[in-house]
Amino acid sequence: MLVDYHMHTKMCGHAEGEMEEYVLKAKREGIVEIGVADHIPMYFLPAAERDPSIAMAEEELPIYVKAVEKLQKQFYPYNIKLGIEADFDPGCQAELKRIINAFPFDYVLGSIHFLGRWGFDNPRFIDEYQKRDIDEVYAEYFNLLEKAAASGHFDILAHPDLVKKLNFRPRKDITYIYERLAKCFADADICIEINTAGLRAPVGEIYPSAVFLRECFKRRVPVTLGSDAHTPEQVGAGFPEAKQLLLEIGYDRIAVFSQRKRRLLPL
Repeated sequence: MLVDYHMHTKMCGHAEGEMEEYVLKAKREGIVEIGVADHIPMYFLPAAERDPSIAMAEEELPIYVKAVEKLQKQFYPYNIKLGIEADFDPGCQAELKRIINAFPFDYVLGSIHFLGRWGFDNPRFIDEYQKRDIDEVYAEYFNLLEKAAASGHFDILAHPDLVKKLNFRPRKDITYIYERLAKCFADADICIEINTAGLRAPVGEIYPSAVFLRECFKRRVPVTLGSDAHTPEQVGAGFPEAKQLLLEIGYDRIAVFSQRKRRLLPL
């Protein structure tokens, strides 16, 4: 069974196409269940500093929710879930919780796109890598990811090694970090996303890496699938490679969500 729990809409400011086009592409690909998971408003920044090309404004969030609910009715009985992708900021957790709890999400994707105010995965800010120690960048990213997993706000961790996106690699072996994180994920009973967008990025690799995923499998961390589609054509992209990777490592079940409750179905 294939699901695609990570696709965006025009409301995030950097995706294209109508919601209906994403659904039709998923059905053509034989994907039996999808979830729309647009970016949450940038709650961790003052309103005047929020970039409309990165996430919707807070007043647009109810409009987004209603649009997905309309889509669910339009394509019933095809399974469409209401999701949201929420960046984690350890200093603003009360505000994050307030926003999440205000809407009937089926699942919440937790992600890290910022180290401080630096959008490390945005090609516009790639020059910042020349000013930083790459091992410290990885350490900071994974420390935040660990806190996100333990926070209790999220059902799924999106693209859990996104820090590699622009193909800046750590100098030292970080397998020990993967081992620590896998234990953290298991202790938190959180799901991770197998995200195929990395195949379309400079790194040319699925998130997470096979080494990282293998550590998660050892700890029986559940997984789900996401294409991170920003155009209808990207829905389900890279799923044959993702399924092959999962089966090679030993996964035979996939997580699905409804009203923030998880269950596992055969892959």
